Amino acid sequence: MALGGLGKTARYYRLNPDARKKKAATDKKINARPEQKAKRRDLGRKRYNDEKNGKKIKGKDYDHATKRYTSLKANRGRKGEGGRKKKK
Repeated sequence: MALGGLGKTARYYRLNPDARKKKAATDKKINARPEQKAKRRDLGRKRYNDEKNGKKIKGKDYDHATKRYTSLKANRGRKGEGGRKKKK
């Protein structure tokens, strides 16, 4: 199994099947919560409406920090709380 292109976390879970099962069970519980379902539903509805209204959002993520669509790389690559530096 080639693991070279994976990140640290993905590599860990590939090599530790017990931990992978435990994480899957935890994720399943989290994703079954009503507030998580509502969040997915609201984001899906927003994305659907924006696409329907002509926004070019293919290949982009909604950035909650800037309240607009940005590239996957920019949105997921930030470090820290919410991806923004705190004001002093």
